[in-house]
Amino acid sequence: MTQSPQELSSVESKNMDRPDETHSPDKLVADVVHLGSVTVKRLRAEPGFRWSECVKPLSGGDSCQSAHLGYVVSGTLHIASDDGAEVDLVPGDAYRVDPGHDAWVVGSERFVAVEFEG
Repeated sequence: MTQSPQELSSVESKNMDRPDETHSPDKLVADVVHLGSVTVKRLRAEPGFRWSECVKPLSGGDSCQSAHLGYVVSGTLHIASDDGAEVDLVPGDAYRVDPGHDAWVVGSERFVAVEFEG
């Protein structure tokens, strides 16, 4: 019997349009798939999204305490770290952000990124 790629023990595939989980606080959709010990997230943040306004009321704390490792597909996201570092993430950027930051969409285009956790 031939196994499909999704069933092979050395290869695992899932489509982000059929996620294992979806989280949707205000102005943000995070589609999540689990591949073995790795998690992949597709983030879609709408214009007007700001972590401190849209997620903080749900999670608490003064700033986002999650680490992020990802790649920007479209749009622009401004990151302001608690240590004073700031950067705009734009399409084509790979990024790593340590815990302790705020983030918001810049302009009128939806921000889309793919993030990885291992």
